[in-house]
Amino acid sequence: METKEFIRPMKAWNNGFLHLCINFALLVATIFITVLLVGNRHDGLGATACSVGSILWVLHLIGFMIIQPNIARVLIFFGKYRGTVTDNGFFWVNPFYSTRKLSLRARNMDVAPIKVNDKNGNPIMIGLVLVWKIKNTYKACFDIEVGSTTTVDKNGNKTTHDNGYDNFVNVQSDAALRKVAGMYAYDNIDHHSEELTLRSGGEEINDRLEKELRSRLDIAGIEVVEARINYLAYAAEIASVMLRRQQADAIISAREKIVEGAVSMVDLALKKLSADGIVELDEERKAAMVSNLLVVLCADESASPVINTGTLYN
Repeated sequence: METKEFIRPMKAWNNGFLHLCINFALLVATIFITVLLVGNRHDGLGATACSVGSILWVLHLIGFMIIQPNIARVLIFFGKYRGTVTDNGFFWVNPFYSTRKLSLRARNMDVAPIKVNDKNGNPIMIGLVLVWKIKNTYKACFDIEVGSTTTVDKNGNKTTHDNGYDNFVNVQSDAALRKVAGMYAYDNIDHHSEELTLRSGGEEINDRLEKELRSRLDIAGIEVVEARINYLAYAAEIASVMLRRQQADAIISAREKIVEGAVSMVDLALKKLSADGIVELDEERKAAMVSNLLVVLCADESASPVINTGTLYN
């Protein structure tokens, strides 16, 4: 059974400045009663009054807390969850409450590119940038374990680092990125295919990634504000081969455009010559003319003209 988060609004009597005055009055009263009893030669009662007053004063002093904007305090009473305070200001709560501070501010994480296989099995490098924040403080505190990592340097010295929620978010982001990358091909090998790919997907791929991240991070009460793929490339071992394939595709596409344009120009030239009655060509001469024009128009280098000083049929 899932426990819902309880947002606890602070009442007027929880005002920190009010309790600061009460705390000061308690201190003055303790000193006054102690001095009065000792002055009347009731040393035992004076010591008792001083001890009790000092204990009450210290306990009351412990209950003060300051909550800044977008900061929450989770209240726990001897192991029982008592609510979350999100109001900002200076407050006083039961000193027997243990509190845990959580930041509700948005955080940015740049997940380094990882190597995965796309839908076609090609190794690719893909990374993302993620903006997230804590939405449900109960889940964030009690549904996942926030640990720390220990690193050892060259001298054997151990250093413990508090991961906060970064390690959990990073691991889940890695898993979500691998799953989404495996659902789509990097690019369409067949350019006539309309299948969605990582390169052409754009917002659709990002939306699918956000949905996957939300399903994984919801257990920790974390809200995904934005997730975007910020790095996408073939892995180094096949990058050169894929580059040559892309270059070949580009050359073929360019040639197709050149040939298409050349044919239309030749057709236009023949029609203009015939329509204007400039010259009458038989089928053989038309074929030769078409051949020469196509060579000139489709050649990579500029053609060198040859001037015919004889007749057309020489």
